[in-house]
Amino acid sequence: MHATLDIDQARFNMIEQQIRPWDVLDQEVLDLLEVVRREEFVPPAHRLHAFTDIEIPLDSIAPAARGTAMWSPKMEARVLQEVQAKSHDRALEIGAGSGYFAALLAHRCHSVTSVEIIPELKALAERNLKAAHVSNARVQLGDGARGFGGEKFDIIVLSGSTPVVADHLLKQLNPGGRLFAVIGDAPAMIARVYTSSAGGSENYTVQELFETVLTPLVNAPQPKRFTF
Repeated sequence: MHATLDIDQARFNMIEQQIRPWDVLDQEVLDLLEVVRREEFVPPAHRLHAFTDIEIPLDSIAPAARGTAMWSPKMEARVLQEVQAKSHDRALEIGAGSGYFAALLAHRCHSVTSVEIIPELKALAERNLKAAHVSNARVQLGDGARGFGGEKFDIIVLSGSTPVVADHLLKQLNPGGRLFAVIGDAPAMIARVYTSSAGGSENYTVQELFETVLTPLVNAPQPKRFTF
């Protein structure tokens, strides 16, 4: 019981001291952080840091995951707030990681497709989602950095950074759809939300949110570089 109380206090402190001060004021998002238990998605080697304001590395799962990490708690909550998920939305996540953000999306959306390029992380995300009784999220093995399949979505979230957003991903947005991405090269990256007005890459608005630095997506598309 004492351990349970400690976890509850740590979760409360995470919400009140890290997340709410970072302009996350949507009460439904804050309430959801009480429901989806973050500590159950964190690799065992880092479970003591489940509520700490850090990115949690996933390379203990597989050597291929080196550099891959769970977002910090405030990043997860802020992005969930900014994409304005609704109960009828269909979401696409590029980079499943531990499955935690897919679980958050699944509680707000109709369905979630999460694409993971590293087989060990795909398996981890699937195990975690199943253990959390999340039934409306599926994890697919594949490379989604330049788009995935031919379906259209209301929400697309890139869990790693990219110098540019692939045109195919923007075209996968439904009208009114929102795409979150961290754009740029280290050390200068900025988080943006692209909102489609007509479902095409030439018809969207861009909102700049905050500066940050994320590990790049595997096979992230590169802009055309000027050469002499």
